[in-house]
Amino acid sequence: MNKKIIRFGVIGCGLMGREFASAAARWCHLTNMNSEPRIVAVCDANPEATQWFKNSLASVEATYTDYRELLANPTVDAIYCAVPHNLHAQIYIDIIESGKHLLGEKPFGIDKEANALITEAISRNPNVIVRCSSEFPFFPGAQQIVQWVRENKFGKIIEVEAGFWHSSDLDPTKPINWKRRIATNGEYGCMGDLGMHVLHLPIRLGWKPKSVRALLSKIVPERPDGKGELVPCETWDNAILACEVETSTQQFPMVLSTKRIAPGHANTWFIRITGTELSAEFTTKNPKQVASLPYRSGGVQSWHITDTPYKSAYGTITGGIFEFGFSDSILQMWAAFCDELTNRAEMMQPFYCATPEEATSSHIVFTAALESSRTGQTIALHWEE
Repeated sequence: MNKKIIRFGVIGCGLMGREFASAAARWCHLTNMNSEPRIVAVCDANPEATQWFKNSLASVEATYTDYRELLANPTVDAIYCAVPHNLHAQIYIDIIESGKHLLGEKPFGIDKEANALITEAISRNPNVIVRCSSEFPFFPGAQQIVQWVRENKFGKIIEVEAGFWHSSDLDPTKPINWKRRIATNGEYGCMGDLGMHVLHLPIRLGWKPKSVRALLSKIVPERPDGKGELVPCETWDNAILACEVETSTQQFPMVLSTKRIAPGHANTWFIRITGTELSAEFTTKNPKQVASLPYRSGGVQSWHITDTPYKSAYGTITGGIFEFGFSDSILQMWAAFCDELTNRAEMMQPFYCATPEEATSSHIVFTAALESSRTGQTIALHWEE
């Protein structure tokens, strides 16, 4: 099969930039793809960060410290950008205006106003494909739950819970980083950092909250600055959002949670749906299992734990007896992005990456959550605006 080579530039050569490079290096793991990413240019304000790419990828032709120079490179087709939230608006807009396709990191702007500027740039450049990074829904167990929702297996939905929890900030001696400062992370705190992962599926499935009541927590007030002093942590550690969802056919509560301090959780993403005919849960804590409870009137109520085979959105060389993991979900997400760049509306499978519209929806929810926290009130959301 002849493959379309998509020449990528990477802006931001930290952890997630290296994850993308690793996924590109594993492209042979996928079967029957008619496209392939090739990282040809990288950029980071710190020249040392680009050295890993030069050492690890023979495909890299150019390195930059100024992203504008990378955007001026006519051989680059698309960009992956992973930079702090305060840089999103300017850099994302410049990428879009350059005519290069973009997969950007969440939350697509430090706040609602910055997100609006990015959205305006997208509307001015309709031929540029822009998507938001969110890999967890590509786990086979999550895909199974999506299928059940679309097949109306749940009956009347009783409630939904979705979350993303980790405990890396439980240690109070961990030095402060940019995610702890409002100037670089924004007021959303953990919601801006983790919340798009949590909202991706609910928004995709049409479950936009009509109201939000937020409980936001600051648990560790100070952290070392690396220079012998303690400095304030300005952003929220944990957030629990109690939402009410109303669709054309039903109404139900939905709880969304993002936690940087959740003891015992290394990197746990989950979604749980209870319904009158089926209840189901998938969590990355048990990546090979889906829990389900089918129910018929008068029948036994019994949870079933089923091993989910390695059956991903895009075919791979891996046999179904093996276990799907985080690096696999990253690879699947990148496959979806490259698939859409190559085949547009004729994608090889229907589950596409998170859209700018879905990222904008997350800003609407997070902004309401901040207002709820300030006022102690439940905040109504007006999606028509």
